Amino acid sequence: MKDLQYPIGTFDLTQDVQYEQIEKWINEIEALPSKLGEAISGWDDGQLDTAYRPGGWTVRQVIHHLADSHLNGMQRFKLALTEENPVITPYKEDQWAILSDYKAPVSVSMNLLSSLHERWVIVLRSLGEAEFDRAFIHPEIGKIELSKTIGMYAWHGNHHLAHITNLALRNGWKEERNAH
Repeated sequence: MKDLQYPIGTFDLTQDVQYEQIEKWINEIEALPSKLGEAISGWDDGQLDTAYRPGGWTVRQVIHHLADSHLNGMQRFKLALTEENPVITPYKEDQWAILSDYKAPVSVSMNLLSSLHERWVIVLRSLGEAEFDRAFIHPEIGKIELSKTIGMYAWHGNHHLAHITNLALRNGWKEERNAH
């Protein structure tokens, strides 16, 4: 069950981040919308409304969650770039996932995610090493540097992409060569 919940493992927020790693993460953030679109290409509502694991969200909910989460991520990033150690507001993602907009067509969030990532990558590629040392304060976690934040969101996208591609493989909806 843990492999179904964390198919690529968990993100280590305590790791030391090298500047070279940041470029890899930016590339992963840039690629996520197209990889996600490819992963669900041709899926019907029944497939989109399938939970990726027992007790987990549906693929539709995961896609809407990615858009919400990464929108919050971009906002947190911009706050940290324009304010000194701003305190961010957490949100109850499990409660967001049961709101009515999470039943909307996935194209709504796919379009948002694509545009959002395009803008986010523009900002990310404009930053120097020192700017990645800026941080925000998460009330439940503490101070988080942008160098770690970018890794966390790259991991987050890949984490949910793996949920979807692994579900497709388990259910025979995609061949392995198309899964990743």
